[in-house]
Formats: sequence, C-alpha cells, structure tokens
Amino acid sequence: MGWSPSEWGQLMTLLLMAAALGMDALSLGVGIGLKGIRILTILKVSVIVAIFHTILPLFGMFMGKYFSMILGELAVTVGGGLLILLGAHMIYSAFLGDGVQSIVFQNLWGLLLIALMVSLDSFSVGVSMGMVVDDIWLTVLLFGFFGGAMAMLGLAIGRKFGHWTGNYGEALGGLVLLVFGLYFIV
Repeated sequence: MGWSPSEWGQLMTLLLMAAALGMDALSLGVGIGLKGIRILTILKVSVIVAIFHTILPLFGMFMGKYFSMILGELAVTVGGGLLILLGAHMIYSAFLGDGVQSIVFQNLWGLLLIALMVSLDSFSVGVSMGMVVDDIWLTVLLFGFFGGAMAMLGLAIGRKFGHWTGNYGEALGGLVLLVFGLYFIV
C-alpha cells in the first residue's frame, strides 16, 4: 500500500511549512550562538524550542478545528489569509523590524522566553493549519522536530561562524508561509 499523490503532496507541504517555521529558530539560534555558547546549552535550548514548536501549534490546531466547524468552507480562505498575514509580518520583521534584544538564555525564564518568541508564529500557523490539515499529530511532530533541529543548527552555526546573520532565514520562512497562504486562497 502506497500513498496517493495528494497524500505525498500534503506531506511535502507540511515538511516545507515546518522548515519555514523553523527559520525563526535558526535565525535566533545563529544570533545567540554568535555570542558564544556551550554545547550543553545548545542541546537545552534546542529541546525547549522543539517542545514549544510542538505544543503551541497543537493548541492552535485545536482552535483551528473549532473555527473550521463554525466557519465551514470559509475556514480554508481564513486560514490562507492568516498564513499570508503571518508570512508578510515575518518578511517585514526580517528587514524592517527591530533587532532581537539580548536575553539571558542561561536561566530558565530567559530560555522559556526565547522558546516562546520563536514559537509564537507556530501557534498562529497551527490555527490556520487546524482548519485545513487532517493529520494533526504528524503536523505538530514535524513542527517540533524542525523547530528543535533548526534551533540546534542555528546555535551551532553561530557558535562556529561568528560572521553569519539569521535575518535572511526569517525572511525566507515568511516567504514560504506567504506562498502557502496564497495557495490555500486560490
């Protein structure tokens, strides 16, 4: 038994969206890593980001399913519109937004704040995805995996190469969300 072309298409869409959402974690990770970071801290930050990238979209998806029952067919258009707004905001933030303020990530509150900052967009995407995606668990697990993996990658890159910046990663992630939002509307 194999997957149908539409199931493969949905999986590819989810993988691309999970990677797009992980771009925030990648860019923030590079920024934090530039300051110098221990390997144990890289693991700690990555795990917390992965947890937040799993839990927040899960809550968002449950809200999205609820809105979908209320809105019916309009839900797909609303979900696409939310993705477009979120993608445009990410692109705006990457090029024109204020820089990320320095947060002490070595303590629990700073670590949780950083994870929340890079995962808030996952909640918003979860709301819109809850209106159009059938497999919620696969979606949130992919979001969590990519969020944690890209945070780890960003922290490692920042630690290794002090001259890299992560702003373009956030802009790319925003562009991918914008394109998928347009896809849902059209």
